[in-house]
Amino acid sequence: MLDAAGVTYRAVPAHIDERGVEAGLAGAPADEIALALARVKALAVSVDHPGALVLGSDSLVEVAGQRFDKPASRDGAAAHLRFFSGKAMQLHSAAALVRDGAVVWDHVALARLVVRELSETFIADYLEHEWPAVAGCVGVFRIEARGVQLFEAIEGDHFTVLGMPLLPVLGALRKAEELAV
Repeated sequence: MLDAAGVTYRAVPAHIDERGVEAGLAGAPADEIALALARVKALAVSVDHPGALVLGSDSLVEVAGQRFDKPASRDGAAAHLRFFSGKAMQLHSAAALVRDGAVVWDHVALARLVVRELSETFIADYLEHEWPAVAGCVGVFRIEARGVQLFEAIEGDHFTVLGMPLLPVLGALRKAEELAV
């Protein structure tokens, strides 16, 4: 998304224990957890990059009150899809900007995706074509690929569905004078 928007950046992995952060926030709403993870990622990278404006982001999926992480296996992905079938998915996408160890901006956005009824045949065929590409996707889909076939309705910003609230991020970067106005 950043490439397509013409943003110059360098990707640096955060090396944080995401499950540990989540455990420390047990019982918190999904949007708060997504925002905390985005902040922690940016803070972790900021330590080694003084003066740099660091962007961290994260997305969480919640269905029927249950949070889902990225599937650990193809069987896990199939189980997620079975659970999602016929239900509404809440996708919380968060971003945070940090400079010199201080959060200077953050934002979390929500998209609601209604998953159609999925047959076992569809799930098997879908994963035949999309696995392992969707292994790193918290909702087991790439909306820009076959994942669009999972849904009967989508409410929310396209970029939020892709995994980052890009328009607010771009606005914050312009405000921080990191992008041309």
